[in-house]
Amino acid sequence: MPNREPTKAPPYKIDREHLKRVCSVEFVRTSGPGGQHKNRRETGVRLFHPPSGVEVVASERRERPRNLELAYERLVEILTRRNRVRRQRITTRIPKSQKRRRLESKRRQSTRKANRRVVDDS
Repeated sequence: MPNREPTKAPPYKIDREHLKRVCSVEFVRTSGPGGQHKNRRETGVRLFHPPSGVEVVASERRERPRNLELAYERLVEILTRRNRVRRQRITTRIPKSQKRRRLESKRRQSTRKANRRVVDDS
């Protein structure tokens, strides 16, 4: 059995309280459907998570609190994907039959190409 490294703690914490402390929140004015209320108020939310460099924007709702909630949900989703630790691939030996087959194929190809060469009779 190969030696595997121990599982590490996820690099980014995703609980809401921690994210509220770490992230910088910026409210922005957005365009699009939603009427005058959306165009006059800064209802869009831009969240920046400095440890990971992830920036998330939510501006589809007319209310600031709903956009803030959407932005945090998106950030948690992205950080969850980034926290996933991939298992290390275990290398396997190439069977002797495969090595033999590959070498025979190379030998056949080599003789085929060698037979194409022009023979010099001097």
